[in-house]
Amino acid sequence: MKIGVVGSGLVGATAAYAIVMRGIGRAVVLVDLNMDRSQAEADDIFHAVPFANPLDVIAGDYTALNGCRVVIIAAGVNQKPGETRLQLLQRNNEVFRQVIPQVLKNAPDAVLVIATNPVDVMTHLAAHFAAEHGVPSTRVLGSGTTLDTARFRALLGRHVGVDAPHVHAYVLGEHGDSEVLTWSQVTVGGAPLDEFCRLRNITLDDATRQQIDERVRRAAYHIINGKGATYYGIGSALARIVESILGDQRTILTVCTPHPDVAGIKDVTVSLPRLVGGSGVLETLPLHLPTDEQNALSRSAGIVRDAITSLNL
Repeated sequence: MKIGVVGSGLVGATAAYAIVMRGIGRAVVLVDLNMDRSQAEADDIFHAVPFANPLDVIAGDYTALNGCRVVIIAAGVNQKPGETRLQLLQRNNEVFRQVIPQVLKNAPDAVLVIATNPVDVMTHLAAHFAAEHGVPSTRVLGSGTTLDTARFRALLGRHVGVDAPHVHAYVLGEHGDSEVLTWSQVTVGGAPLDEFCRLRNITLDDATRQQIDERVRRAAYHIINGKGATYYGIGSALARIVESILGDQRTILTVCTPHPDVAGIKDVTVSLPRLVGGSGVLETLPLHLPTDEQNALSRSAGIVRDAITSLNL
């Protein structure tokens, strides 16, 4: 019940903190090139243990990952001023080329959970490097649109006056501007969204839907503009994914993992509803989408596929 976190920046450290707060597993180990940073984060989080759950929190090098059942990968470089997305991808490609083999050398049986952005492409890269070590792609998954789906459910729940866990709604495709909010699939307590709104005399017109769509799609931009980075939401999302894997909970989550065909786009990694358990992704669930949403998903997958192609994968 040991969890590794590679990359002790804001996202990695917050994920470790969320894991402690939720009481997941028995030990968390933080690994970073900057050992002073990983040790400081581990100490700070460990000091919260008496107020939360009995976990051990330590820092170490890659050898400390030995025995981990799950390893979160939050390592990567940040985009420089004036740097293109492709240039950033090329630099993170080199980071993952070093990181993934080191992780699997020391934790060969671990499920890898990728958090580094752009998460769809980085998950595809991680699966590519992991395959060279005999690891199936089902054991490599990215956080994908798990957080976007949570945002969608939270905003819808607030609007219709229902606790968010009882709102079932999915955000699919790229974790980014082209993501697809599947309004056609939304149910509240098992009832279709429009039916529930009629029952409760709730107005959900096109303008309201557009406002919710904008707040989900642009959430990261607004948060970054206000405080410089996002980490609480994604840290909690990563903890939830880890919990599902460690407990073999068979949870439906919109994570990303390589798939042979998504809406007509071949060999691409984007988010779809997936059954997540002890060995990673157990199944990808089919969705019967209306034409407009299906076309939007195809466009989104195509954007990610173009980025993957640019890396000559």
